[in-house]
Amino acid sequence: MMATPALDRIVRLETGKSADLDGVMKVMTDAFGNRYGEAWTQSQCAGILPMSGVSLRLARDAHSGAIIGFSLFRSIAGESELLLLAVLPSRHREGVGMRLLDDFIGQAQNDGIARVHLEVRDGNPAISMYRSAGFTQVGRRRNYYHGADGLRFDALTYALEL
Repeated sequence: MMATPALDRIVRLETGKSADLDGVMKVMTDAFGNRYGEAWTQSQCAGILPMSGVSLRLARDAHSGAIIGFSLFRSIAGESELLLLAVLPSRHREGVGMRLLDDFIGQAQNDGIARVHLEVRDGNPAISMYRSAGFTQVGRRRNYYHGADGLRFDALTYALEL
């Protein structure tokens, strides 16, 4: 799914930086909460941003400028991994997540990357979006995520050949 003119009028994508982490953390908190143990801390995000090959992309509301979603990924040695992708729950089902995913794949293609990867909690509704983009499951990490209530959840690994 490619960006549509209608979506372009309501959402703008741009490169993020450390100064944007407060807005990123609001999206992450609202999108992930603490139930499944998926969210990163602000210090984890700040620590990875300066590393070589790491990119933060923001989805901003075109009218207010507010951050409504983001992706964080890293490219190295001919492969790229989507580390995080989140959209404010109030903006789900508007195509923002797919736009960020398309942007990630497009960035990888522009960089000559041959294969992209991601990991997602088993049962995460975003799995259908990843599959519709052509990702296939290539692995499972048992009990990888640790929820706040003590429950554990498997992580599924997906890949897409470009």
